[in-house]
Amino acid sequence: MAMDLVTLAAIIPGADPTPIPGVSPTVSKLFGYGLWLLILAGAGATGFGVFKLAVADKSRNGGGSEPFKWMGGGIAAVLLSGSLITIINGIAG
Repeated sequence: MAMDLVTLAAIIPGADPTPIPGVSPTVSKLFGYGLWLLILAGAGATGFGVFKLAVADKSRNGGGSEPFKWMGGGIAAVLLSGSLITIINGIAG
């Protein structure tokens, strides 16, 4: 029921998770959608880091490393979830 509401709200793009062998369909679906949400969160964090870099105080006493922390964390989240999706699709395929 919750997955139907989230999909109807158009929060998650048209993702169709591959069923994982040996795992119940509900857990498999939640795990697949969770990885897609992790990709979206990583993309959002990267975009927020770019925004913070654009509006950051660039003087010598400004916090210049914070935008790079946001961008690095976002890119790491996208790479991690992308590799996990690839591994699961390889196992399930």
